[in-house]
Amino acid sequence: MPADVVEAKAYLDSSKVLVDRWLESYLPADHLEPRSLHQAIRYSVMAGGKRLRPILALATHEYCGGDIEGIDRPIHFAASALEMVHTYSLIHDDLPCMDDDDLRRGMPTCHIKFGEAVAVLAGDALHDIAFGLMARAGSTRAVEELAVAIGTEGMLGGQMADIEAEGHEVSRDEIIEIHRRKTGALIRCSVRVGAILAGADQPMIERLTEYGEKIGLAFQIIDDILDIEGDQKLLGKKVGSDSKKEKATYPGVVGIEQARQDAALLINEAVAVFDKYEENRLKHLAKYIAQRKH
Repeated sequence: MPADVVEAKAYLDSSKVLVDRWLESYLPADHLEPRSLHQAIRYSVMAGGKRLRPILALATHEYCGGDIEGIDRPIHFAASALEMVHTYSLIHDDLPCMDDDDLRRGMPTCHIKFGEAVAVLAGDALHDIAFGLMARAGSTRAVEELAVAIGTEGMLGGQMADIEAEGHEVSRDEIIEIHRRKTGALIRCSVRVGAILAGADQPMIERLTEYGEKIGLAFQIIDDILDIEGDQKLLGKKVGSDSKKEKATYPGVVGIEQARQDAALLINEAVAVFDKYEENRLKHLAKYIAQRKH
């Protein structure tokens, strides 16, 4: 494994410990009423996961000169909010009326464990808690970034387009647009929020936005590839589900070899946003995404 990918893995592991600590602190305790709802929330959020979105926010924040040390810093609230929004989207995505999945991160999905009604409310509650936390970060712009990223222009619009594309042929441009919104928008938002809270200037934010867009699309293309040829034990979810549900996927449109090439090109373009001789964690994280197996 290349040294920069090893470094990225070490950074992800150490940062995940921090993010998990913040999440543990900011989530409602499971002994508080309504207990069943709080138990479902904590079960879903603390079930594991890469914590990629909050870690991208942290890495970008540090790259732009921000400080993540200390207690209850704005970036801590923002990073936790990003992971809660991501988890809420997974809870709802797994529901029978959506993708009807029964396994997530190697564990029963929220609706399998707690029932559909509780799962719907758990997702709704995480959405609410997340925006409360993002507001505590003290930046109206950061709140707006999150709202746009998960709204009809972003994640929700992408989910709608994904549902409408089931069982239909789509073009390369159409699948890119679905992925850009459904998955890429929140990754892009994570990068931008990290920069905004560090006080980065607009040229820097625009450069980092390009980086976020590239890795966001590459991430989902690789996810599509892993659904075809990934290891279920590593993925923590069933493989082959996209084809069974006649989902629109990038390899389904362009073929798996072209999908690999396009993902690699996007990662290279993301790395090229930075100076050729500059070494930084954002570059390393992009290269890690290119080689991920789960």
